[in-house]
Amino acid sequence: MIWTTLQLAWRELRANFLRSILTTLGIIVGVAAVVIVVTLGQGLTLKVTSDISAMGRNMLFVLPFVQQRAGPATPQTPFKIADADAIKREIVGVAAVAPAATKQVKAVYGANNWSVTVTGTTNDFFIVRDWGVAEGRMFTESELRGGRPVCILGVTTKKQLFGSQNPLGAKIRVSTTACEVIGLLAEKGQSTFGQDQDDTILMPIAAVQRRLTGSDDVQQIFVSAASAQQIHSVQSSIEALMRERRRIRAGEQENFLIRDIQSISSLVQSTTTLLTAGLSAVAAISLLVGGIGIMNIMLVSVTERTREIGIRLAIGALERDVLLQFLIEAVLLSCIGGLIGALLGLGTSALIAYAIGVPFVLSPWVVVVSFVFSAAVGIVFGFFPARRAAGLDPIEALRYE
Repeated sequence: MIWTTLQLAWRELRANFLRSILTTLGIIVGVAAVVIVVTLGQGLTLKVTSDISAMGRNMLFVLPFVQQRAGPATPQTPFKIADADAIKREIVGVAAVAPAATKQVKAVYGANNWSVTVTGTTNDFFIVRDWGVAEGRMFTESELRGGRPVCILGVTTKKQLFGSQNPLGAKIRVSTTACEVIGLLAEKGQSTFGQDQDDTILMPIAAVQRRLTGSDDVQQIFVSAASAQQIHSVQSSIEALMRERRRIRAGEQENFLIRDIQSISSLVQSTTTLLTAGLSAVAAISLLVGGIGIMNIMLVSVTERTREIGIRLAIGALERDVLLQFLIEAVLLSCIGGLIGALLGLGTSALIAYAIGVPFVLSPWVVVVSFVFSAAVGIVFGFFPARRAAGLDPIEALRYE
């Protein structure tokens, strides 16, 4: 019985092929839009979280800022190297601590010059940021203690100053200071926030403080916890230590911020998930529009096939048989539209993902849910026309011209 009804429904759809395709356009667009939004949202989330994780393992930032209730954070008294030393010495569960002093300068080599951020730090920086030296070497202890002007270049800075030449052993001018190139950083790429991480120069922090900034200020301290499980305990311990060192009384607001990479990653994930859900809801409106289109066409079909319905009822067909036939036609239209829309959505999202450089994440549940939802739309919006067809009076239907 069901198979015969399916055959009849398929024959009717084939007889009006163009009208059937146009009827399913709303479903096709709706399903394709939902699949594209969800797939790209998942790919973007994966890329953002992987980029954030690449910034450093189990990393925390300690910044001399106060977070206002409204508006941006305001700068406070900078840290000193002694603060970083205290964290490394007194906090349990710390793997590495890297103080950082930064300065935007003009780097010059020969006829080439480039505006770049110089970061003065220690060798712990490479551990905290999970960043290696591709060529050359790190700083020696004597260079760090004596503040010798040696530097390690990022890939972008190297290309701007040296092109394809080997920079090792060459001397560049950083602001007014001659600096020997001892290493080349491994390529890191852009950060999640659009910053080119390879556009940098690293120097011993004592050299930057003495020769570039002219002060012993430390703009931020990078801290790496020994394990992911110890991040929160390390963060609490640093907070207590900094309150003590910066003489903040009980009840007073801290004049520093501590942020961990996991909380930033979680925030980004929740934000992208919320945006994806919102955009998917908007895209799903197309499915409702498609459902209304199906109901409209099915009502027209009932009117066109009134005599056919009358003949079927007159020769013994039950109301439920007519109801089932028209309901199956509506569901078949929706399912065909859902299948085409899912395939179109996957293909389009793959092309867009490749074009914008995010991973293509194939989630079978998205296709399944879209397909089931489109079938549900067919049932909901096809029931009224089917019920109307089944409720026709056979005599009146046979008289219909």
